Amino acid sequence: MEMNGLYLVIVSALVLAIAYRLYGSFIAAKVLTVNQYRTTPAVAINDGVDYVPTNKWVTFGQHFAAIAGAGPLVGPVIAAQFGYLPGVLWILIGSVLAGAVHDFVLLFASVRYNGKSIADIAKSEISSLAGMGTLLATLFLLIITMAGMAAVVANSLENSPWGFFTVSATIPIAVFIGIYLRWIRPGKIREATVIGVALIMAAVIYGPDIAHSSLAPYFTWDRHSIQIMLAVYSFFAAALPVWLLLAPRGYLSTYMKVGTIGALALGIIIVMPVLQMPAFSDYVHGGGPVLSGSAIPFVFITIACGALSGFHATVSTGTTPKMITNEKEMLPIGYGAMLTEAFIAMMALIAATSLHPNDYFAINSTTETFTALGLQVHELPALSALVGEDLMHRPGGAVSLAVGMAHIFSQIPSMAHLMSYWYHFCIMFEALFILTLIDTGTRVSRYMVQELLGMAFPKMKDAHWLPGVYIASFLVCFTWGYLVLQGNIGTIWPLFGVSNQLLATMGLAIGTTVIMHLGHKRYAWVTLIPCIFIAVITVMADYENIVGNYIPEGQWMLVGVSILMLILVAIVMVEAVRSWIRLAKQPQDFRTETDIEAEELTNMETENV
Repeated sequence: MEMNGLYLVIVSALVLAIAYRLYGSFIAAKVLTVNQYRTTPAVAINDGVDYVPTNKWVTFGQHFAAIAGAGPLVGPVIAAQFGYLPGVLWILIGSVLAGAVHDFVLLFASVRYNGKSIADIAKSEISSLAGMGTLLATLFLLIITMAGMAAVVANSLENSPWGFFTVSATIPIAVFIGIYLRWIRPGKIREATVIGVALIMAAVIYGPDIAHSSLAPYFTWDRHSIQIMLAVYSFFAAALPVWLLLAPRGYLSTYMKVGTIGALALGIIIVMPVLQMPAFSDYVHGGGPVLSGSAIPFVFITIACGALSGFHATVSTGTTPKMITNEKEMLPIGYGAMLTEAFIAMMALIAATSLHPNDYFAINSTTETFTALGLQVHELPALSALVGEDLMHRPGGAVSLAVGMAHIFSQIPSMAHLMSYWYHFCIMFEALFILTLIDTGTRVSRYMVQELLGMAFPKMKDAHWLPGVYIASFLVCFTWGYLVLQGNIGTIWPLFGVSNQLLATMGLAIGTTVIMHLGHKRYAWVTLIPCIFIAVITVMADYENIVGNYIPEGQWMLVGVSILMLILVAIVMVEAVRSWIRLAKQPQDFRTETDIEAEELTNMETENV
């Protein structure tokens, strides 16, 4: 039976909207007892650098832009090898019951702990050993993630003056909007939004003209130069005040991201493409040309940020809690942003599976692998001619997603002649999507490096000590910049999948402890069930990676890193279980002093009203 992409758009929108309204509200009111009268760390501390009370929609935009990197775009495309149904089920079920819960609970915990990192929360809620294990695992994942994402961006923008110009233009535009809101027209968020979005759209529209002008050589960079540029940019994004570059750039980029995905959803509704990939492919049990493993466990690892991501913990306990103005904003930002990302993942899956399976495999496999399959391409030669580039054997997911999106857009009436435009636009859109993850990840890593070095040099923990800020920012950028220059996407990316979900396991375990510490033991299942599930799945995937991929290929560094991550997660899990046993012995109505103070404040405010 053929599946129409229109049905998936409607079903996804309904499922995610209902989940937000019912399950998200249940978690906010019953599990976490969000208190809108409680002062947030952004308001209480407000240092004008990291802790800055920020408009709710700006915070949502920055948070969403930071968590929505390559995962929801590339992950579902690669997982399409197994057929469309495994991806559809995990995106919808995983995002509602695991991913959004993970992000929301950790954001809540960080706000209650004055914006502290996930490692500090683990230290306070579980033990010092758990805190150190979480810190090392998180920092490791961040470095690997940023190196992998930088490789993706550099590959997509290499020798592409249009894309490089447009993405680069967002940096000075963001600085201008930051200054505009800070000093020129404080508080005029709608006015600044209109100006900022108009400037970005102008950069998009005039990008092709730049590519065909005498300025093109200045925006035509090779892959290694782009990687160096990304590291330099990330240094400034990590070191400068959040209101000057990071927040406005993420906020404005979100309009581009959501707008493009909205346009794709509209295009799917108009075109109503039939998914040509079957519900379950011949490779669902393994042996595929894109992923060698089976759908279980690899679909859960590959889709990553589209359903559940440990990387999100670094944002939910990093920049975002330092910007929240009112606790009631945590539901749309923590839970809602993840559901928005799941919708994006679904649109990416639809775009990829609307291609003919033979064309999909021709793009995402090497020449040798595709030849061994004995398949013949379908529409790919014609699509390559329309795009103006050779699309054969471009693995990694980004190219097949861009082709799928452009293919849908070009089928809209009067749009067929713009196939090349849409393809290059989508490539640029993917790069813009990922770049915000890199700059936010670098800033969060800077916090962690300062915390780590502060154990030996206490002054490094001072967020206002500029030498410490610059040293930590440089160390982070140099480390992941060196890694990406020495490796490639094939050696870096495999480290990301398993490490990401192992960190998600940690995050859910820590979230379980937070819920129990609130005295809400009867609701601990909200995080405990997905924690156990993803722990089992990820260990399975890690074992298959080590035994089936890394050892046969002699990749001993990957073997060592995979084992190290397992050890760190095991330490945190054991310590977490010990804390659960301890908390389970306390009365059901156990409350912390801060909970009692907050309840008293709420009662006073209610009486005043």
